[in-house]
Amino acid sequence: MIGEDGFIVRLAESEADVSAAHRLRYRVFVTEMGADGPFVDHDARMERDEFDPFFDQLVLIDPQRDAADLDHVVGVYRVLPSDRLAKAGRFYSESEYDLSVLKASGRKLLELGRSCVHPDHRGGAGLLHLWAGLADYVLEREIELLFGVASFHGTDLTTLAGPLAHLYHAHLAPPDLRVRAVGAGAARMDLLPADQIDRRAALLGTPPLIKAYLRLGGFVGDGAFVDHAFNTTDVCLVMDTAQMSAKHREFYTRKRSLG
Repeated sequence: MIGEDGFIVRLAESEADVSAAHRLRYRVFVTEMGADGPFVDHDARMERDEFDPFFDQLVLIDPQRDAADLDHVVGVYRVLPSDRLAKAGRFYSESEYDLSVLKASGRKLLELGRSCVHPDHRGGAGLLHLWAGLADYVLEREIELLFGVASFHGTDLTTLAGPLAHLYHAHLAPPDLRVRAVGAGAARMDLLPADQIDRRAALLGTPPLIKAYLRLGGFVGDGAFVDHAFNTTDVCLVMDTAQMSAKHREFYTRKRSLG
């Protein structure tokens, strides 16, 4: 998929594509956000984990950058369709959330994660290109439910009380889609009653990616997860393509709208 501005969105096709995606993830998650972990390669400046061999990496490529220098990937989405779950063993987000309701639904699932865009391309069309490429991926595979963790920077729940409470009171998933935070990092989101939330401040404090999911009709699971290794507080977003409003569905399924 090639946009009018020359940017390319496609699945990673080579080791150079994959390595460049891991380099971009390092820049965003490790250098900018302070993440660390056993699979972070500081010498090679790559962020990767044991799940990467099973995932597809949807990459945004700037053709003006040199692939030989591994800087041609300026955006990435890591995705795992449920028909590959047996090989992966489990979904990545199962370390933070009980996904029983989704796995028992019998519907085609797609886990999303590790979404990031190079700082030079934020605020522009970069994320829109990735969303358009993701729409193609979803349509081609007839995916019915999308889900994955998205992150707030930092682990101070007091600071995040307003945004988390707003998500809980305004966007909590219905029971049949309501995944739940589990484990030592699980934390309540209803830290404030609904009538004490400054909605404007809460929205300003919510990352753009999370707001994009919500605009497309997404919901959040019950509970946040404090990930100290990644220096983030995560929420699990769930989106049912069958329940999108007509406006949202038209936006999401408009194939090659940027091409």
